[in-house]
Amino acid sequence: MTTWLLYFLAIIFLLVALILTSDSHDVVRFHARFLLYYIVSSTIAVMGIPYIMLRPKDVRNCRDLSALLKQVTKILGIQWELRGAAELSVERGCVVVANHQSTLDILGMFNIWQVMGKCAPVAKQAIFYAWPFGLAAWLAGVVFIDKRTPGKAVATLNETSKLVNTRKVKMWIFPEGTRNNNIIAKGMLPFKKGAFRIAIENQVPLLPIVYSPYYFINHRNHYFGRGKVIVQTLKPVPTEGLGLKDVDDLMERTQKMMREALKELTKEVLAPLPPDYPGLQGIEIPKTEMS
Repeated sequence: MTTWLLYFLAIIFLLVALILTSDSHDVVRFHARFLLYYIVSSTIAVMGIPYIMLRPKDVRNCRDLSALLKQVTKILGIQWELRGAAELSVERGCVVVANHQSTLDILGMFNIWQVMGKCAPVAKQAIFYAWPFGLAAWLAGVVFIDKRTPGKAVATLNETSKLVNTRKVKMWIFPEGTRNNNIIAKGMLPFKKGAFRIAIENQVPLLPIVYSPYYFINHRNHYFGRGKVIVQTLKPVPTEGLGLKDVDDLMERTQKMMREALKELTKEVLAPLPPDYPGLQGIEIPKTEMS
């Protein structure tokens, strides 16, 4: 046991050393940053299991553990700025819809969870099998759905949506359905209808959240530097009086709001960067994003 612990600590020390000694585009350091994020997050999650077991599947568990999990940010050198905290802090049942760029989006959630309060994130089933983190996440109240079985996925979402009204829980969904690590060049991906259908069926508002681009991460040249992410909470979108026939219109209006916010945030975070910034090498920046 002692030997394994020493090996584990040695690996952590090596990863931290790799990260702190350079900010350059190096394939080893690039993957070391992600690996350290996964290892430390999983370790903290496992250590929290005894606490979680006091109230398993309670959405408050994620909020409590986030106080520890968000500390990974300091090692990676990422700053998170939350805007619209007043809207996010309101205790109400709603469906949160956010753009999805990376597994680091979860780290962003950890950094705003104390403000957000009770939240039930929806994640794909594959994350559950990434033990031990997946097990801890399930016990903490994360909702896992299997997209390969749509009927079962819908049933799970419907069951979870009951918490939105009965316990004023925020249900967090990434409507793009997959990660989009080229958001600067491509913009947001098309939305799927599930989140908007749930909001209408439960007559609760949508709460759009927009992450600014991770300009300091470039998968093409393996650059993972230090940087800042702005997490912008927009005004809630009401659904009172809407029916399922309004799903498409609601989805389009919400995505338009989020695209406009993303455009402004992109201009803001890219403006101070030099032309040769390594995080933007090989990325075609649309002129409309900077105008």
